[in-house]
Amino acid sequence: MLLRLLPFLLFILYGVALWHFSAWSLKRQLDGNSRRLRDTRLQPVLDRLAVALDVPEVPVHVFQVAPVNGLAAPDGRVFLTEGFMEKYRSGEVTPEEIGSVIAHELGHVALGHSRRRMIDFSGQNALRLLLMTVFGRFLPFIGIWLANILTTALAARLSQRDEFEADEFASALMIKAGLGTGPQVSLFRKLDALTKNAGGSVPEWLLTHPKTERRIAAIEAHDARWNAVR
Repeated sequence: MLLRLLPFLLFILYGVALWHFSAWSLKRQLDGNSRRLRDTRLQPVLDRLAVALDVPEVPVHVFQVAPVNGLAAPDGRVFLTEGFMEKYRSGEVTPEEIGSVIAHELGHVALGHSRRRMIDFSGQNALRLLLMTVFGRFLPFIGIWLANILTTALAARLSQRDEFEADEFASALMIKAGLGTGPQVSLFRKLDALTKNAGGSVPEWLLTHPKTERRIAAIEAHDARWNAVR
């Protein structure tokens, strides 16, 4: 019995090791290519988030890469890319909209999504092996392809769940900070253009992030529900 389980255990261990290597590699990149965010226009927004969280400050770092993105590192640090900061400095993104990105990344940190993704990734590797073994026996020509599609779809679903949860956390934090959900919604309406998103032809069930329209609808629903009970 143990010998039968050994390949799956090895795949789980492989997934854990790969995640740790990826986290280590990312930390090296971030440490060597980032700076602490210092901006007088953004500081009042950061101060309001800190008060809402009841912490002395919300430290944010800038990762010196061109893509427009935010990042919650596995070690708990929050980053904005230099590409995002360029959009902010050019006036395409407001300080409050930048604050909503930071609130979203803080959500990933607070909800433990990095650790969850390590567990998910390890389980997906074991599931992929199981499906490849089963499908490969009965569907020798397309079994491996089908196993990869199914595990990719599962990974996308779990990633989208995390994004919705981080959006909800960000909405609650922005409301508590007196900034409201308006900056979240307005940023999402700009986001596809800002990031030059070319994923419109990809089925949503294979995307790591939910479609913008669904994220906006979820934020507006949360806002309406919370305002109704206040």
